[in-house]
Amino acid sequence: MRSKTGWFVYVLECRDGSLYTGITNRLEARVDAHNRGKGARYTRSRRPVKLRHHERARDKSAALKREAALKKWSRQQKLSWLAAAAKSTARRRRQSPARRPPRRR
Repeated sequence: MRSKTGWFVYVLECRDGSLYTGITNRLEARVDAHNRGKGARYTRSRRPVKLRHHERARDKSAALKREAALKKWSRQQKLSWLAAAAKSTARRRRQSPARRPPRRR
């Protein structure tokens, strides 16, 4: 996972299959904290967790609003959305040209 900065909304899948949604401004560190048992109380007994989705937010306020909206969705709505997001990401990766380092002269 590349280093990520800014505000993010993220969705974790816990060992028991449940989903956890949160926000952070340090994505990698937050996922690591969840897996070390230092994250949210909910995830402490459901480790390990796997990052299923993340999206950048304009600022903390936008991240909080998006998190609140996602938490209102049913489990089935979230699973359908996650499947569609994963499919879209895979399609974009296949279509993007391979990145080459700049040529040295």
